[in-house]
Amino acid sequence: MLRCMKHVVNHDLDPETARRVTDKAFSSYKDRFADYNPTLNWSSEKRAEVGFSAKGIQLKGAFELSPGKIEMDLDVPFLLRPFKGKAIEVIDQEIKRWIGEAKAGRL
Repeated sequence: MLRCMKHVVNHDLDPETARRVTDKAFSSYKDRFADYNPTLNWSSEKRAEVGFSAKGIQLKGAFELSPGKIEMDLDVPFLLRPFKGKAIEVIDQEIKRWIGEAKAGRL
């Protein structure tokens, strides 16, 4: 049984910068958690499909860029639900860190 995990990070960036922030945050996540084989593929200017592998289970989701927010949806299997809070926390921290870098002109 899958359950969709949704999370939104608000920002005040232009669309191009929001996309770069998403790329940088995911790249940083990928470096830190390489064992989970994270993948990100942009399917449009505003949507990226993401995938992870944890304990032999494939997780799929997406980042959606909207004015003023970066939304993430991730289908989380029942067995991995205890870890969803940590996953949200890590992703939230990475995105917010790169939003700060963008605002400081260091992106």
